Amino acid sequence: MSPEVRTHVNMKPYRRALALPGLRSLLVVAVLARIPLTATGVTLTFHVVFDLDRGYGAAGLVGAAVTVGAAIGGPILGRLVDQRGLRPVLVLTGIAEAIFWSTAPTLPYPVLLPAAFVAGSLALPIFSVVRQSIAALVPEDQRRPAYALDSMSVELSFMIGPALAVALVTAISAQTTMYLVGGGIVAAGIALWLVNPPIREATTGEPSGPAQRVPRRQWLTPRLLAVLALSTAATLVLGGTDVAVVAVLRASGEVGWTGAVLAIWAVASLAGGFAYGAVHRSFSPLALTAALALCTIPVGLGGAHWWLLCLALIPAGALCAPTIAASSDAVSRLVPAQVRGEAMGLHGSAVTVGIAIGAPLAGAVIDASSPAWGFVVTGALGALVTVVVLPIELRRRRAAATTPPPVEADLTPAAR
Repeated sequence: MSPEVRTHVNMKPYRRALALPGLRSLLVVAVLARIPLTATGVTLTFHVVFDLDRGYGAAGLVGAAVTVGAAIGGPILGRLVDQRGLRPVLVLTGIAEAIFWSTAPTLPYPVLLPAAFVAGSLALPIFSVVRQSIAALVPEDQRRPAYALDSMSVELSFMIGPALAVALVTAISAQTTMYLVGGGIVAAGIALWLVNPPIREATTGEPSGPAQRVPRRQWLTPRLLAVLALSTAATLVLGGTDVAVVAVLRASGEVGWTGAVLAIWAVASLAGGFAYGAVHRSFSPLALTAALALCTIPVGLGGAHWWLLCLALIPAGALCAPTIAASSDAVSRLVPAQVRGEAMGLHGSAVTVGIAIGAPLAGAVIDASSPAWGFVVTGALGALVTVVVLPIELRRRRAAATTPPPVEADLTPAAR
């Protein structure tokens, strides 16, 4: 097969997905809207350290307050989207974001801390809403490339947002950057309100209008809990890797190469996400999470030189975007459309909790031993979660072998 034919075949899933009405504009808005959201962590850190003259521990508490708030508020906001629709929730969260970011630069630290928790609870639900809308816009047989595009857009946002925030803080001030970030978040909410992507689509057989109440016991199944656990495990590994990379480079006296190493890691994730969406077969979130964890464990062996660390990171990096995409796809299939917002909120909380645990855990391990162990411990924990979840998948496979295929989707989407 010629390279031209192979390229055509590989691009076909993306062309089909992007040809669907509304998906292209949704993904463009998603990339731009997520950039200010990805800049909030570093912006708040610089504000607490530089403007309030507090330590990094105090800055970490503010970040933790936002994270805990987001983990609690995500499913609640998702349920409101299911019951009331998207636009009322965007108005609520947009007002909350505007109040917080317009006042936060002037708040004393004892007030900023609880305010950050409230702001996290009412944060603009860009990540979960976009994934919910993809499920409404895209038929099931085309969701894999659509969610791959979404994961790649998240990667792009994280490549741009924090770096842009650092540049703004350096060029102007942390306080002014806070106003700019807040303005960007509010603008993102307005843009999403104007686009108003569907959360359920009647043309694909999903009921429109206010959601009917579906008891949680009917959809919060062991298989869904397994996907959520895998999502937490994957981002725990990613959060730990982020910290361990900095620690390894600092220990080897090459901390100046941190940006380059993290950029290579991100590019590998983009490449992996593209490949995942282009292939003609779906992969289990369980298998992808296990591979990500196992590939992360030996990364510290490349710490002698920055370029060796880059090479060691490529296999794990190539699995980042596919793993998140597969888990998002699985959640969209495992729940009824009426509760997809709440389920996607739970997925967002699982992702947030994983990052919140992984970074400090890797830091504690590194402080107690050596930088390379940051990769080992977080990777091993991720692998342990996949072992715990494995019996659920094996039971599903045994049941599928003895009974007709269920209407409900499973952890391992069938090869198409």
